Amino acid sequence: MRPKAQFLSNPKLILISCVLLLFIFFTLRSSFSSNPQQIPQTISTTTDSVNSNSSDHLREQQTSCPPTPLTPTCTKIPSPLAEALVHYASSNVTPQQTFNEISITSRVLQRKSPCNFLVFGLGRDSLMWAGLNYGGHTVFVEEDKAWIDQIKQRLPTLECYHVVYDTKVHQAEELLRMGKEEECLVVGDARNSKCKLALKGLPNEVYETEWDLIMVDAPTGYHDDAPGRMGAIYTAGLIARNRENGETDVFVHDVDRVVEDKFSKTFLCEGYLREQEGRLRHFIIPSHRTRLGRPFCP
Repeated sequence: MRPKAQFLSNPKLILISCVLLLFIFFTLRSSFSSNPQQIPQTISTTTDSVNSNSSDHLREQQTSCPPTPLTPTCTKIPSPLAEALVHYASSNVTPQQTFNEISITSRVLQRKSPCNFLVFGLGRDSLMWAGLNYGGHTVFVEEDKAWIDQIKQRLPTLECYHVVYDTKVHQAEELLRMGKEEECLVVGDARNSKCKLALKGLPNEVYETEWDLIMVDAPTGYHDDAPGRMGAIYTAGLIARNRENGETDVFVHDVDRVVEDKFSKTFLCEGYLREQEGRLRHFIIPSHRTRLGRPFCP
């Protein structure tokens, strides 16, 4: 998901910053409202201190947090969110996706986070995704080892794994035909699949985690000799169907291209498509293990 350099316009920086700031506000507000007992406890302790030793109480007032209706204790922005704000505020390169596209995934993260979030691709938006999933588990898989090393030098907190793809974009039509054969319609662990589209070289963690969100924004797919996203799209759908229960939100970017368009409609299924914004499609795929006999596509 290594993007071409894009210079940031002021309106776009403001919009991205607003998303992060709103997320921080709701995170902090929820943490205050989840612990309503702290305020009366603080008042009670302060009253006792005044009765026993007014001078000790004065010193306590000078060193503790100022009491406010919403802030009973000192609170600071979590490190991952602070890091994301500083990174994007000081960068002149913007994420590949537009604000409206980012907002689709952001709304799902607001509802589901902290959660398990798998991202195919490591890019300039990676810190944003990890920050919006604060407290959750965000994992990136990337084809370009040199790009991983470069990003990790600047953003060492990101969890990323190097993967190798054995397909090429010019093979897409043949792979699409093969993907409609019976072995590719069987739901199970991708490591044991007989379908040629199933990715078997991903880290074990990818297969053994029930992912709440999956974003397919890699590997490279804009020229014939690039790996293409055929296997990533198919495998994302297979992982979603193979979860024990519940459902997975799957996002595919660059659906204006032929491969992303055809493979997302075929293997993530138009019946599971919930919305499209610009070049981003959002599918919601339920577990196929909770109901035997469920068709591959509805």
